[in-house]
Amino acid sequence: MTVKRAPRMINSRRLFCTDEGRWPEMLPTLHASNWPTPPVSGTSRLARHPLNSNLDSPRIARDFARKTLAEWELEDLLCEAGVVISELVTNALRYGLPGRHRIARAPIQLILMRQERRVLVIVTDPSGEPPVLGEPDEFAESGRGLQVVAAVSEAWSWAPLSTGGKAVWASFAL
Repeated sequence: MTVKRAPRMINSRRLFCTDEGRWPEMLPTLHASNWPTPPVSGTSRLARHPLNSNLDSPRIARDFARKTLAEWELEDLLCEAGVVISELVTNALRYGLPGRHRIARAPIQLILMRQERRVLVIVTDPSGEPPVLGEPDEFAESGRGLQVVAAVSEAWSWAPLSTGGKAVWASFAL
């Protein structure tokens, strides 16, 4: 697998959604800002999977993505998407479950959205705290997750949800 460095797209204006009316049809809990531009036509497909706060949630999320991408005939995307899904779900487990949400049923959600020219991987969690793309210590065993997401995906960012919490998304060109 060749890893190419994705351009910095965090909070890029050209990725923001300006057409608030289209998103609620596809994902009723999305807040309109900080989302990639909605598709021009209505060809989007959507798949959701709730995840518990268990340590096996990243594996369950990858399995769900494998099945969904196979149904969409996009198996070639699984390698890169699987890495991003693992990182985003792990971050949601580690940083996105404050206090009472740790024992809540299905506090995290994986959403896959296929559009004409891309696939979006979206992971929601109940925390409103933004993800932080940091520079990890050279010898640290963690802290590189969002750098991996940025390197493997076409673009990524996050947005608050109108229902509370946040969603972190990454896109993959088709």
